[in-house]
Amino acid sequence: MTNPEKLNAIREQMKADGVAAYIIPSADPHISEYLPSHYKCIPFVTGFTGSVSTVVITQDFAGLWADARYFEQAEEQLEGSGFELVKLKVQHSPEYIQWLSETLTPGATIAFDEKLVSVALGELLHKQLAYQRTQFKHKDYLSPIWENRPALPAQPAFLIADEHIGQSVADKLTAVRNAMKQHNAKYHLVSSLDDMAWLFNMRGADVSYNPVVLSFALISETEATLYIQSDKLTADDKANLAKSGVSVLGYDTIAKDLQFLPAESSILIDPRRNCFALYKLIPTSVQKILETNPSTHLKAVKNNVEVNNTRQAMIKDGVAITQFIKWVKENIGQVEITEISAAAQLREFRAAQDGFIGESFNTIAAYKAHGALPHYGATEKSNVAIEAEGLFLVDSGGQYRYGTTDITRVIPMGNNTEEEKTDYTLVLKAMIEGCKTRFPKGTCGYQIDAITRRPMWDYALNYGHGTGHGVGYFLNVHEGPQVFNATATAVPVELGMITSIEPGIYRPGKHGIRIENLVLTIADQTNDFNEFYAFESLTLAPIDTTLVKKELLEQSHIAWLNQYHANVYAKLSPFLNEEEKAFLGMMTSQL
Repeated sequence: MTNPEKLNAIREQMKADGVAAYIIPSADPHISEYLPSHYKCIPFVTGFTGSVSTVVITQDFAGLWADARYFEQAEEQLEGSGFELVKLKVQHSPEYIQWLSETLTPGATIAFDEKLVSVALGELLHKQLAYQRTQFKHKDYLSPIWENRPALPAQPAFLIADEHIGQSVADKLTAVRNAMKQHNAKYHLVSSLDDMAWLFNMRGADVSYNPVVLSFALISETEATLYIQSDKLTADDKANLAKSGVSVLGYDTIAKDLQFLPAESSILIDPRRNCFALYKLIPTSVQKILETNPSTHLKAVKNNVEVNNTRQAMIKDGVAITQFIKWVKENIGQVEITEISAAAQLREFRAAQDGFIGESFNTIAAYKAHGALPHYGATEKSNVAIEAEGLFLVDSGGQYRYGTTDITRVIPMGNNTEEEKTDYTLVLKAMIEGCKTRFPKGTCGYQIDAITRRPMWDYALNYGHGTGHGVGYFLNVHEGPQVFNATATAVPVELGMITSIEPGIYRPGKHGIRIENLVLTIADQTNDFNEFYAFESLTLAPIDTTLVKKELLEQSHIAWLNQYHANVYAKLSPFLNEEEKAFLGMMTSQL
């Protein structure tokens, strides 16, 4: 079926059921950001492949709500699909709810698959549309028209030994139960896959780029049950979990068990990380405590084993990045290099490193104007050759058995304009400003975001995405609860958190520049005013300085960059051959 045919088929079902509007979120029953193929509903219906969006269908309009990161991509991919792009004013905001309230007649019926809607979103829809007397139905209009829909993933899962992760499953369950007591919760439902992976020291391959496993957990004061496809874990793994007080049941059994929770008990549920369908199965006599998963905060603060292992992963990754930059610079004009072939070559360099499992996300290899698309992904249709001019942006990352990486570097290819040089220098200055900042305990991400943007604001420049996101330990490359963006999220930046700092400048039709390091929050000093924290730059890779306009930098930025490059050379050079070492020495020479 073509996209317009799929749209018509959905509308026919809506008409038969008396449904005025159908909502398709980008989610699965675990409210994941990255989805198994089985749940890639929006790409199936619309052809749009961006990772975050929402579709709303009525009988006379079909819209896809997406933010600034995807405007150009969506315009291109939605052409001829029957769907129109609706540009979000605020990133991650459900602005389509207001549109529905203004568009639908009072008493109209809205439908959505409750397995794909979070508790928070389901409640918000009911609350904001209550005055319209809106009716809601649980409907799946995609399964009847989705021929050869991909099956749920069946790859095996595995457990990581305690000594390689720094904390046992039993200790993690104890920490979660202590948090449950603080909330007076007798039970706790966990659906989010990264929390599941952390809690049970379990990894898998059910979702591209993220080493997670489709599973749920129900934790009580004395018991813990892992709901997972039975053949995903070996008998030894199940026995090891049993020693930690964990029983294993079938993936779908969670629905039945929730319906039989004891009356007058209480359950802790993260409204943003659990689906509306499971929430509605819980008996009304059970008190529902809506709070963030305790594991979300526990997971964000890395222990010493995780930190030290991540440092080793950064060395491996930095070697691969250095080899890649050298390869690009030495082969441009000698052999054809395209966006796709460059990304493939980078993967080969990473794959040669010990402990490499795979990429942590789809590599953004974006040449010239493609760099102005923050979430660009080269396709056979869009793929272009890299030439000896302009800028080549590469945002990539690796999953290693001992850490997760995420790094962006921009490679100047030659004949660069003054505008490119100025933009490059200001992005670098902003990245350094964020990395070198000292801040008091209790500082939140929006404050770091503003500090990082200041050098660009001085020139009336800005960027439409956040400055940084949390990063997991051999887990999701996007991890909360901390986030460096303009949203006033009251989550302090704590010791042991790993976060990205990645400012950018994007000029549509010209170029995009983003420079990114991952940083670890460390103790700095304590005085009469407060405990002060700082950042250790974990990422170890050269930053090209050939375009830098030194006069735009302050001495503190130059000093930071020179010290950073000295550290990069010291850490990476022992793992390079003589040619590579000489290249790195040139790239990290003092500014």
